[in-house]
Amino acid sequence: MYKDEQFCETCYLNTMILIFKFEISSFMKTIKISALLVANQLDMKGIKAFLDLKPLADTSSELLYGFGGDKYQYYFNYGVVVFAGHSDDEIKVAVRTIMPYQKSPNPQWLRDDHEISIQDGEMLFEFDHVVVNRLDDKVLRIAMFNLAQSVALDYYHSVSENLLTEIRGFSRDLETSGTLNINRTNMLKFIGKALNTQNDIADNIYIFDAPDQVWDDEYLDKLHKGLMRHFDLRLRFSEIEYTLRIIEDNLSIFREISNQRTSTMLEWIIIILILVEVLNLFISKIL
Repeated sequence: MYKDEQFCETCYLNTMILIFKFEISSFMKTIKISALLVANQLDMKGIKAFLDLKPLADTSSELLYGFGGDKYQYYFNYGVVVFAGHSDDEIKVAVRTIMPYQKSPNPQWLRDDHEISIQDGEMLFEFDHVVVNRLDDKVLRIAMFNLAQSVALDYYHSVSENLLTEIRGFSRDLETSGTLNINRTNMLKFIGKALNTQNDIADNIYIFDAPDQVWDDEYLDKLHKGLMRHFDLRLRFSEIEYTLRIIEDNLSIFREISNQRTSTMLEWIIIILILVEVLNLFISKIL
């Protein structure tokens, strides 16, 4: 009899614990954030005129909109759109809607998903989840901003790695054949592509500049710094910078080789012209 009572008490306690956990989880609000790089650039003026809503934030490079029910859309001029509280179907519809304002659309969207939850206690950063004890549009904006930077860095990492792969191909040809198998025009195009990548990174990635809204809010500043560490933004930015420096060093050598080749060709042209002139003089004297 005593064992039965003990067993019932244990079952009751386990049931109460489960109920308590369920009640806690039901009060812990969670919002899914999805960042997509859909194009190389977005027409911010066009999007603003098309949506015809008053944005929560409005600059030349960013537009943040709130739609109620914890739904937000954050547009960045470097081709990234971040959604908070939207389903996948809603995201697809929204991206298709702004298709006319996408410059050089990306056929394969780069995407990163994260969740943010509110719960009493310390700020926590997990693999794909952030826990905060305050959740408002300012907190969401900082989380969406950092996720957008993370996706943009993924894109620039891919671009820089592709450039490095091409450089390695030229270097291998130089090693095996002793000649640089690229003409001056294509080399200049390649240099332009590398320079544009560097300029885009400088314009769009704000690793060393904190967003204005964190300056007067200690909690937002702590969240911003925590998310930068969580997404390894500084480390990934440094890796891209290092890759671009390698590309720049290789291109400098290739330019010297190309200039030397051009200089040699000009020397031969001059020699040939001199020979032609001497022959003409010689022939005219004979005749």
